[in-house]
Amino acid sequence: MAKNNKDGEAKEKSTAIDLSTISEEDMKKALAFAPEDMAGPLLEESSFATLFPKYRENYLREVWPLVTKTLEKNGVSCKLDLVEGSMTVSTTRKTWDPYFILKARDMIKLLARSVPFPQAIKVLDDDTTCDIIKIGNLVQNKERFVKRRQRLLGPNGNTLKAIELLTECYVMIQGSTVAAMGRHKNLASVRRIVEDCMKNIHPIYHIKELMIRKELAKDPKLANESWDRFLPRFKKRNVKQKKPKAGKREKKHEVFPPAPTPSKIDLQLASGEYFLKPDEKRARDVERKKQLAVENGVKKDAERARAFVAPAEQAAKPKVTQGEDESEKIEALKQKFKAQAQVKDKKRSAGDGDISEYVADSTLSKKKKSKAL
Repeated sequence: MAKNNKDGEAKEKSTAIDLSTISEEDMKKALAFAPEDMAGPLLEESSFATLFPKYRENYLREVWPLVTKTLEKNGVSCKLDLVEGSMTVSTTRKTWDPYFILKARDMIKLLARSVPFPQAIKVLDDDTTCDIIKIGNLVQNKERFVKRRQRLLGPNGNTLKAIELLTECYVMIQGSTVAAMGRHKNLASVRRIVEDCMKNIHPIYHIKELMIRKELAKDPKLANESWDRFLPRFKKRNVKQKKPKAGKREKKHEVFPPAPTPSKIDLQLASGEYFLKPDEKRARDVERKKQLAVENGVKKDAERARAFVAPAEQAAKPKVTQGEDESEKIEALKQKFKAQAQVKDKKRSAGDGDISEYVADSTLSKKKKSKAL
């Protein structure tokens, strides 16, 4: 029996196929599933539903005829409920691919997360899968969450473009989720970048690592070697900010320590309340409350009485009669005209005494003529 077992194991080893030697095209042909491979219809109906936000309603209305057309080719029915705000996909008796219903489920999930229909339809291919990463619960502070989500986009979306080029995946950031489409291996690296970004590790570190890996993959000599020596190792550094130095206060050196603050019992002993009986204490508290009530009542009465106190009146100005006012104005005008007349008389008297300014000298004119000749 032992010999027979050994022979069977040897046969299994000889018949084992090395998958690395098979090309991708041959693998696709071997795993391809055609309608003829389905012996009969599915025994039970499977359905999946997902909700969508209100702002996606108009776009889904426009695109829904194209969605139904693509899904009907594989025998899957779909329904758009605008009242509940949901999309539903379900199998029918014409469904010939059992796995296609899961692909249709992924497609409606992507449509709900603001992925356009031409891009979402690619998830129906066998090589493409999708991953919806929830990032809303990874960071508690809202402001910090918005800043870290902005890091994934980068300035003018450059960081997101670099991630898409290096991972060969489509990435869509919407609200508190990140939708990614691509191959399964590449989606794992996208998830790692997104989750690390929410943990305060900048995406640029992963982008540098992916760029180095891409260059190393081109060299066939390094195919069977470890790449750890080529990859960068980034250490997390928490740089502590220097706090401004507060002005030092000079301490007074006292011989005796400060007196301790008196406790409640010490205060009661000092006032004599500690030795009172419970009934006496109650009576004392009642009297204290009554006294406070009386004081508060007096204050309130004083505040109410202020509203009835008349404000201080201004002293009335003596009224000037109309006749007296006019006489004062006339006298002021007379004095004004008198002052103006006196100023004019002074100017005239000054002009009559000195006429030499207005008469030309004959000697000066003769000298000017001789110089001209």
